[in-house]
Amino acid sequence: MPNEDIFMPQNGAQPGDILTDTALQSDSPIAETSQPAEEPHTAEPMIVLQDVDIYQKKILVLSKVSFTINKGEYVYLVGKTGTGKSSIIKLLMAELPLKDGEAMCVGYNLKTIKTKKIPYLRREFGVVFQDYQLLSDKTVAENLMSAMKATGWKDKSQMETRVKEVLTLVHLETKDFKYPHQLSGGEQQRVCIARALINRPNLILADEPTGNLDPFSAEEIFQLLHDINEKQGTTVLMSTHNFTMLDKFPSRTICIEDGKLLDTML
Repeated sequence: MPNEDIFMPQNGAQPGDILTDTALQSDSPIAETSQPAEEPHTAEPMIVLQDVDIYQKKILVLSKVSFTINKGEYVYLVGKTGTGKSSIIKLLMAELPLKDGEAMCVGYNLKTIKTKKIPYLRREFGVVFQDYQLLSDKTVAENLMSAMKATGWKDKSQMETRVKEVLTLVHLETKDFKYPHQLSGGEQQRVCIARALINRPNLILADEPTGNLDPFSAEEIFQLLHDINEKQGTTVLMSTHNFTMLDKFPSRTICIEDGKLLDTML
């Protein structure tokens, strides 16, 4: 009898290979019929966690975590400091190993992914960090160029064109020659968002992106990420504890409370 685990490789795929929608859903009734589904478009999962245990320094902080985020969604992950928000983000980045449960991120099986495949996984999404992680001795444009070279870009003309495009998207097209210390905190974070957009990802993971910002700059970042989600269809998962901004920019919210997940979509 075939294994019905949705994360098992199908059709000859090897562990660690990209899992397509067909592979994920081949055991479902929809996959068994050539007739179209009742709905015109089947939801495309970008993130799937199934009975996942989350650890912080070998301490279990969340158990049996399960949720799915589909393409085009904007989802908040909220909770107090130390509840496991950042650990979930790190797990999705394959920065933390998956010990228990099953997980998929942008088509990659996080349980079986090989170390050599992790760089390819990380090219499929953009990451926005709380502490910016910009190179202080490089200009805005040079920071973006460095990220592009690290992900395989080689043609200088194409790189320069893409730098202009993403800086325009984040409203920093006139700041390309500036160094990080010459920018405000909000501007530095917008450079980080530009960096996250370089490879046209289907998913952005934002880990407390407004944690170091004043309220005005924080609102600008929330607005910018929502604009990117709405205009480009980019899926966004943002961990945050900025509840004021959640009221201004409401969306699906997964709340970590007392070691459990409360999902506004469940």
